[in-house]
Amino acid sequence: MSYDLISFDLDGTLVDTASEIAEAANRALDTHGAKRRPVPEITLLIGAGTRELMLKLWARCLLDEPTLANSVKTEDVLRSMDEHYAITTGSSAVPYNGCRQTLAELRSAGVKLACVTNKEVRHARRVLKATRLDTYFDLLIGGDSLAVKKPHANVLRHVAQALQVSLDRTAHLGDSATDVEAAKNAGVAAWVVPYGYNAGHPIEDALPDRVFNNLFAVSEFVLASRTPRDK
Repeated sequence: MSYDLISFDLDGTLVDTASEIAEAANRALDTHGAKRRPVPEITLLIGAGTRELMLKLWARCLLDEPTLANSVKTEDVLRSMDEHYAITTGSSAVPYNGCRQTLAELRSAGVKLACVTNKEVRHARRVLKATRLDTYFDLLIGGDSLAVKKPHANVLRHVAQALQVSLDRTAHLGDSATDVEAAKNAGVAAWVVPYGYNAGHPIEDALPDRVFNNLFAVSEFVLASRTPRDK
């Protein structure tokens, strides 16, 4: 099977952003008098966007410090998270090994590339620009770009339609069960990398179609599968 479109998740797939997301979340907690939380705890919440992450984290804070509910509004905490993440975005984000080379090779071969994340699109755009990955993609979809977000089937179907590629020649690469579900719901190949943020669970448990040990292996597989007509 040849692939004409590869959709990539961002956080935990292309770029390690856990530390800067955790720092923004902890600054938001500091702002409202809550205790900072460990980075590993926050990392396990990554995947549904910063708003959802902060809602879950704030709920945990209220369990530990119930009196905060009397003086702090949840919307104020969410607003603080957005403000602080705008500052920390890109400050410590690091592309995973092989990221830039893989994207360059695929793009050079004529494969269309999309970045599809549940992170709010304004934050995703800043991460891509800070890591110098923004020029590789034909399309960027954030968690607030459409009426729905991953794992809804319409997200990746929208990407394929927008880039005029059939679903059977499209694959989505991610690091979480959400990515696998999104791909299967849309009817595209569900590919994963074994590192990243999957709430501490082995990604193999999500039953992806293919597991790549690293990003180099992705471009190697895709380019080897393309026929002369594709090139």
